[in-house]
Amino acid sequence: MLPLILTVLVVVSLPYWLPRLVVALRMWIFARINGDEGVPIPGPLVDVRHFTRIYSDPAADGRSRGARLSDLFWYWLAPGPEVHQEHLEPGERYDDVARTTRRILARPKPDVERLAAACAAHTLDATRPGLVRLRDLMMPVWAELYYELVFQRPCPPEARDLIVGNANDVVTALKCCGLRHMGRRARLTAYLRERLDEIPHALPASLSREEQVFYLQGAFFNTAVVQMSEAMAHLLMAIAQHPEVQHRLASEPGDDAYLDRVINESLRRYPLFGIAHRITSKEITVDERTTLPAGSVLCFDYPAFHTTGYDDPARFDPDRWRTLPVREANHVPFGVTANRACPAKGVAPLTMRVVARETLRRFAVHSSAAHTRSMPNRGPCVLVEREDDRALRMRLALLRLRDRWEDVWRSLVQLGLGTYMVWDARRRRPAGRYFAEATR
Repeated sequence: MLPLILTVLVVVSLPYWLPRLVVALRMWIFARINGDEGVPIPGPLVDVRHFTRIYSDPAADGRSRGARLSDLFWYWLAPGPEVHQEHLEPGERYDDVARTTRRILARPKPDVERLAAACAAHTLDATRPGLVRLRDLMMPVWAELYYELVFQRPCPPEARDLIVGNANDVVTALKCCGLRHMGRRARLTAYLRERLDEIPHALPASLSREEQVFYLQGAFFNTAVVQMSEAMAHLLMAIAQHPEVQHRLASEPGDDAYLDRVINESLRRYPLFGIAHRITSKEITVDERTTLPAGSVLCFDYPAFHTTGYDDPARFDPDRWRTLPVREANHVPFGVTANRACPAKGVAPLTMRVVARETLRRFAVHSSAAHTRSMPNRGPCVLVEREDDRALRMRLALLRLRDRWEDVWRSLVQLGLGTYMVWDARRRRPAGRYFAEATR
């Protein structure tokens, strides 16, 4: 009888201890496969006070060449990481690509607001109340928005489905919840290749036609769609789990200043980047005792930076931004201006504000699921049109239980697939081989 009782207790308690154990094991395996590479910032050599200065240093300009971490990112982005704006080495080609991206995103603010509202309405008007995954709900919105920014015409359903299929496949692999399905990537590539001449923007002249396709697919129809879908999922999850915030947003829908504070707090608490790495082209002096030699791989830790220098940093508190100037805080959700800041840093908060309003105008949002920066659960949330406290409490209790048990299976999948992909990327060395061949 005792063994049976112990077995039942172990099984019932699985959601409370197994996922954490598996995550720790996964991190240990990743470290063993990848080796000890990189200077963590903030860390023992470079503390938080020097984070922004070192990040902004002109010598912290290498992006992919010389870092084993690059092999992993290139593995997930293949094909085309060699022309992805975020992974290009500094030089004329990078400058050409960056200018093109800025030009495509340069639309008047009222036009961007109208476009964001229309894209959100198209998805949300077809959404019924009930349980959704916020990342899945938001992805078609950004697929349509970035298609229209690039093509300057409405996004057809075929293109939206191709973009969403590819973006979802990439981000699922990034979170080690599934393997890449390269056929989805290839179908979107073929679609863009056939319509390249229909794009009304001058594309980077330094790229071949095939490279132009990879550039558009990687920058706009992968990274932009994934990052904005994740940003909105985090924002809506935070609102769903803080009733006082949602009540204020619903009762004062025209208060832009408060909504902006909520967005700032969401980006602080759940930064879209975990680690951004740069490779030094020259030595960098940190202080009188520390110098970073040329060729150092600097790993800028966004979550660590975003939790230092704040009162009660784990608390979601939009009103901290009433008195705390963003420019003076440890807050770089879009990177630093001097070192490849996100090209959408102007468009992103504006469109997030519009899409949040469109969502909250139609639904109240509620969630009891785990909310972590990586969000492998894709943001489970209940959308309701009317409050029914008794029914809602039961649904949220069931959602919490379901999410905990899903995390058991998900953590095991991440352990297996994540270990395989990290090992496979290390074996294939896509970035290392590319640069080795380029110097022959």
